[in-house]
Amino acid sequence: MAVIPTSAALLDASPYQHYVYAYPHKTAYRPLDPRPPLRDVWAGERTDALFLYLHIPFCEMRCGFCNLFTRTGAPGELVSAYLGALGRQAQAVRQAVPRARFAASAIGGGTPTYLSAAELTRLFDLAEREMGADFRAMPLSVETSPATATPDRLEVLVARGATRISIGVQSFLDAEARAAVRPQRRAEVEAALDAIRACGVAALNVDLIYGIDGQTPATWRESLDAALAWRPEEIYLYPLYVRPLTGLGLLGREWDDQRLALYRLGRDHLLAAGYEQVSMRMFRLPGPEPGSEYSCQSDGMVGLGCGARSYTGGLHYSFEYAVGVRHVRAIIDDFVRLPREEFGFANVGFRLDDAERRRRHLLQSLLQARGLDRVAYKQRFGADVLADFDLAALADRGWLEEDAARVRLTEEGLAHSDAVGPALFSDRVRTLMDGYDLR
Repeated sequence: MAVIPTSAALLDASPYQHYVYAYPHKTAYRPLDPRPPLRDVWAGERTDALFLYLHIPFCEMRCGFCNLFTRTGAPGELVSAYLGALGRQAQAVRQAVPRARFAASAIGGGTPTYLSAAELTRLFDLAEREMGADFRAMPLSVETSPATATPDRLEVLVARGATRISIGVQSFLDAEARAAVRPQRRAEVEAALDAIRACGVAALNVDLIYGIDGQTPATWRESLDAALAWRPEEIYLYPLYVRPLTGLGLLGREWDDQRLALYRLGRDHLLAAGYEQVSMRMFRLPGPEPGSEYSCQSDGMVGLGCGARSYTGGLHYSFEYAVGVRHVRAIIDDFVRLPREEFGFANVGFRLDDAERRRRHLLQSLLQARGLDRVAYKQRFGADVLADFDLAALADRGWLEEDAARVRLTEEGLAHSDAVGPALFSDRVRTLMDGYDLR
């Protein structure tokens, strides 16, 4: 394999270019023609320790920064129809991958707790019945929101095996929440956090956002301290991104000014409070894993739901992707009407050759604080990572360090993760993403 250089030009652009939570991004997916049957997609894959992901595309409100595949205000009949479609999809997937066994799981969205306690019970029942999932025997992470983290819903989650609950707070200050087009009250947030702590889940994660219009170092520290009052096992710090077709994106304003300074303030504040840094975004209390290592971006994932992805070693696939309200609603409406046999195919996706698999491994490892294990990479791919990828552009900036065992980002390199990641994308993926017609 030829040595592939890093894009130096992208490293010199904004430090906030793209959040690389998965590679490639869904905007690099394209319709698969012909559509491969799932039984062929999964043939030859290890299926004894898969990740199961359930996607609920509903929220009570659409935040101004949100570009997730979700719709607001879904009526009860649509939620019921969606759960029915999930059941049909689960049956088709189980038939295609009959030996599937699951070692970890997550329920995301959207907001899964948009579902009522009874609807959550129905979701767990169908996943256990149709997929053979035993949620009490594996880590299970579930996302929630301040408005929907109610005791009755939380009781269902914990009783059915949830080990980690993640709540998107974003800011404890009402004025900042409004500036992010997220109407919520601090009292509501604190009541939700009290309820999560009372339900006895092993791990609480709190999401916060920096870079909100009007946010200052003092107000950012106030939100950090407010979160620390609950001593969450995990805290994620997200930079504000203003993306096309989102509420803030339609305002046509820039939000770049203070993000890097606020990131460093937040990082140092959490490190001083006893947290360890796992990635640019993730901070965790040291010690044994508190519940679930929420890492649903690896090969060997089965995704159920119209916004869920599935990953095999050679193909990443999903359904159509959209952000705009009209297109999201149309995709969900089509999904709930699909007959069982339609769920037996992969519709939209990206095929990974050997070079893309190496690149994906590099990205997934290098953007973590512990970096890339050179021995593990060589065992998997038969070459040293530095023989496959020219990372001199990172080293020249003081963003990379290496020894015989590992290649890792420095503190400053980790701070620039959202530039480092895109700089490592392949030309093929960049071309597909640039050519995607965002709806």
